[in-house]
Amino acid sequence: MAENSTIEWTDHTFNPWTGCTKVSPACDHCYAESWAKRSGHVTWGPHGARRRTSPANWRQPIKWNAAAEAAGRRAKVFCASLADVFDNHGSIQPEWRADLWALIGSTPHLDWLLLTKRPQNISRYLPNDSRAPWYRPWNQLWPWPNVWLGTTVENQVEADQRIPHLLSVPAKVRFLSCEPMLGQLALTNMDVARHPAAKGLSPIGAYWVNALTGRNDDMGRPCPDVPRLHWIICGGESGPGARPMHPDWARSLRDQCAAADVPFFFKQWGEWLPDKLIENISRRGTMMLPDGRQMRSMMDPTKPNPEHEIQELLRTMGPWQHLSMVGKKRAGRLLDGVQHDGMPA
Repeated sequence: MAENSTIEWTDHTFNPWTGCTKVSPACDHCYAESWAKRSGHVTWGPHGARRRTSPANWRQPIKWNAAAEAAGRRAKVFCASLADVFDNHGSIQPEWRADLWALIGSTPHLDWLLLTKRPQNISRYLPNDSRAPWYRPWNQLWPWPNVWLGTTVENQVEADQRIPHLLSVPAKVRFLSCEPMLGQLALTNMDVARHPAAKGLSPIGAYWVNALTGRNDDMGRPCPDVPRLHWIICGGESGPGARPMHPDWARSLRDQCAAADVPFFFKQWGEWLPDKLIENISRRGTMMLPDGRQMRSMMDPTKPNPEHEIQELLRTMGPWQHLSMVGKKRAGRLLDGVQHDGMPA
């Protein structure tokens, strides 16, 4: 079955419309905004109108669905790599969403991955009204079996804000895209009780929630389980201006998923790769702490550095990790020598 996407965790990419607005640090070096500037196809930002894609583009998922049916294998479609399905921008016409839900509903052999940085808007735009234009006889009320809902969380601040919104919405699969990963993430002891989106997650309120298992704790008293996450994607940033990802951030996320038996997908290191200081001191390198602080290498990369000098530097600086900018292709996607391709069953 032919694929049309180079993104490692999907088979196809489909954009119903294009255009978006930056909302958090993950958006700082947005590849879609760069594409928009190069193509002149759409103006980015809050004052730029979103633009619906061509009828020919909208026919592509019908072909993918037929191919998936013939191959006897479901295909994944990442929807809106150049936009956000749950963007509430006024230029997005209601009929666009109606047509999108109708398209999703008419392609049952495709799993649609709807990834958003605006999970607080998900429930507002779900197709849960049989009177709506997108209703068809094949329809069932939400959740649909071929829709996966995800949100981007690049650091703990965004995780604490966005994950409760995602957990509050029923879905066949809930997933996180931790890319670009810009900080340590703790998903197993999240304090969500005071977050507005936590209302209704548990009849008696959840204080500490393990978002990977749904187990929660109310001051030491057992509570009913809450909805959980089913899949985690992790990756470093690529492209111009890419920020490095500390390897301990990825390892921690991997280990949290392993302990909870949640599929973990390591997409890429991005432009930066951790290296051994003794063997590879790069001119384009940085020293990085797990808390995200960085320091450009204090050693001269143009001459050898005796081992005792390196060890003394490490002793005085603490648990630093040296990373070199080597490019996305060379950096690859092995984490501690292992390729992680975890997917929901």
